[in-house]
Amino acid sequence: MRKVNESILKSVKIFGVNYKLSIIYKRVKSPKLAIKDKEIEINLPTKYKKMEKDIIIEMLLEKMYNAIAGRELEIIMEKVRTTLKFAPEDYKIMRLDKTLAKCLANKIIINPDIVKYRKEVIEYIIFHEFCYLKVQKHSKKFYNMLAQYMPNYENYAYELVGMHY
Repeated sequence: MRKVNESILKSVKIFGVNYKLSIIYKRVKSPKLAIKDKEIEINLPTKYKKMEKDIIIEMLLEKMYNAIAGRELEIIMEKVRTTLKFAPEDYKIMRLDKTLAKCLANKIIINPDIVKYRKEVIEYIIFHEFCYLKVQKHSKKFYNMLAQYMPNYENYAYELVGMHY
């Protein structure tokens, strides 16, 4: 038996697509999250009605983004590695404050929130970071290299105005 106390709190994005966020109170032991037809359904135990649920919802969404990033970023990283024929020593998925990705030495750190953007934009960010590993500064050589592999990179950069990467 499902009881919906709140319909939609807000929406969240996955690969550039908005998903409605629905909170449903049920007789379950622990919170559960399911993605269905442009809707993310979060089932919370009925005992959570009186608790501060925003923190729980935020944690569930972070966990979801981490899981999606873990699965999808490896595919994109491999595509970029194959195209550029070099790779960083390592990459790590880690929450970053107001930054989607960054290079540290020969390692790329990627914020799992990157999966909120369209896959083409994610590829652009990864190409950007790989090119930065090779050139080490945002110079004409850097942008020429980036344009060689992503001729329309400026369109993707435009979507990211205000974000750091």
